[in-house]
Amino acid sequence: MTLETILPPERVLFDVPGGSKKRVLEFFSTFIAQNTPSLDSQEVFSRLIGRERLGSTGIGNGVAIPHARSPHCSAPIAGFLKLAEPVDFDAIDGDPVDLVFVLLVPEEADDTHLALLGQVATIMNDASTRAQFRKCESQRELLELVIARIREQGDG
Repeated sequence: MTLETILPPERVLFDVPGGSKKRVLEFFSTFIAQNTPSLDSQEVFSRLIGRERLGSTGIGNGVAIPHARSPHCSAPIAGFLKLAEPVDFDAIDGDPVDLVFVLLVPEEADDTHLALLGQVATIMNDASTRAQFRKCESQRELLELVIARIREQGDG
């Protein structure tokens, strides 16, 4: 399973209103529940917030990878958000976050969960990729770049 198969174009979001970590996670939870009938926005939100309580998913350099397991998720779901303004995400380096890659996986998907997190981390750890994401001026531009980076990583 690859990131490309679980990240459809409509889940690459550009210029998302931030405000706070909680608001970003609420926004994503509502968005994903509206597009996935089996998911409840409150349940998704409580799982993402529960994961944040264990330790921030802000990995540094303005990037966060919120992730959680859900028993109502039949297959992994990904979303990529480029925030309109950076928000405090309690990241390990203290920097605000403006690039958010969200993963929701089935309860039992251990290997898949770790493999997908690894793919996201590899892409987001590249400084030039992050700079390119930040220069994108439209959803289409962001989508094309995300897909290109996922494919490059798959080829590597």
